[in-house]
Amino acid sequence: MSSSLPPGYRLYPGSSLDRALLLKFMQQTYEEMESGESYSHLALTVDQYLSQETPLWWVEVSDTEISGVQKQPVACLWMGTAIDQLRGDRHTHIFLLYVTPEHRRRGLGTALMRQAEEWAKIRGDRQIGLQVFQSNQAAVNLYQNLGYQTQALWMVKPLR
Repeated sequence: MSSSLPPGYRLYPGSSLDRALLLKFMQQTYEEMESGESYSHLALTVDQYLSQETPLWWVEVSDTEISGVQKQPVACLWMGTAIDQLRGDRHTHIFLLYVTPEHRRRGLGTALMRQAEEWAKIRGDRQIGLQVFQSNQAAVNLYQNLGYQTQALWMVKPLR
């Protein structure tokens, strides 16, 4: 699969061995929205859904190769499968798209979304779904610029 990452970055596949790193990226995502909370429950999501059927890709900086030193990823894309409840069609669902703050606004999110689209097309899916929080305006803008549209609203009512 090809990737149109900006120069200086490299895409590589993850595996179930990346559980701890994936969990760290998920916790960072939610911590940015609401700091001070415990997000230990995200481990249950990772344990339930991380498998060979849910592709995981990492992005690392590639322009400063240091032999023998493992680099840390700067972005992540984790995907799975969902069923469109309206039509019953299988489709790709994005569990997580995360770019570390110091690497944002460089095209990594767009490149990873293109990677997701390519993967979905190869397996015959006709749509991609994702959840984005309204308060994450940068992500909302990214998805809208890539042609994503609101299909449903998820509504909640606290019962305290």
